[in-house]
Formats: sequence, C-alpha cells, structure tokens
Amino acid sequence: MPKGRVAKTKLFREFSFIKEKFIKNNYLKLWSLVMRDMTARYNLLDKEMRFMIFIYDLEFFTLDWISAEYEYEKRNVGRRLVYPLLSRGYIYKHFDKLTPSDTREDHIFRDETKYNYRVRYALSQQGRLVVSKFYRKMEGDEPINVHL
Repeated sequence: MPKGRVAKTKLFREFSFIKEKFIKNNYLKLWSLVMRDMTARYNLLDKEMRFMIFIYDLEFFTLDWISAEYEYEKRNVGRRLVYPLLSRGYIYKHFDKLTPSDTREDHIFRDETKYNYRVRYALSQQGRLVVSKFYRKMEGDEPINVHL
C-alpha cells in the first residue's frame, strides 16, 4: 500500500487530523477522560463503572449468569463488584431469597425452590442515572470535568 500524501506545510506540526470523510465514528476517543471524571465524581473504581455499563441493559441478573457472561469467577463477581456496589446503592436485590411461591406447581416444574433460590440483582435508579450521565458525556452532551 502506498504511503499517503501529506502536504509539506504540515511537516513541523505536532499532529494533524484526518479528514472527517475517512473517519466514520470515534466514540471512544474521550473514554479515559470521561472515566476519570465519573470515577472521581461518584467514588467508583474503573472496574465498577465498566461493570455498571455492562449490566445497564439488563432488567436483573444472578451471580451465576453474570459470572459466565462477564467471564469472571462467581465469588469474585460478588466480592469485588456486586457487593460493593450493593452497599453503596448502585445495585439492589430485585428478587431476594425466599421470594418464589410455595405452590405445588412451582415446586414440580422449577429447579429452584424457596430454599435454593438465587438472588436476582438489578441496577438501581442511582446506578442507571450514573451510566446515562456517562453516555451523555461520551456523546458530548455534557461537559467533562477533569482536574489534572
């Protein structure tokens, strides 16, 4: 592939942008600045913010399912991500233990009874607001506040 032609007037510049017609999308350019702003403002770790972005489109989830999908050990998902976010109010228990009914049909046709029922977690309203603010900052609709 031949080398691109660059005008000699750009020879001593520090940078030069490529024409917009050659670049379709560049959404993640501000990723590090927005992440730094969000983690500092809401007292979150980078991995916690990424986890909340991952579960943003879920109504609820179990630790078993999320550990398989997120490719993280089940105990580490709980200990390092879910429980700290739960204690700060970014995640809540959507269906707690002992939630299923005691009807005979439920016990016959389901593997989970009220004694081995897995807790379903969900992103709280506070968590949803933080993630939506993240997306607004990435799209340029809100200013990024980073103090260097």
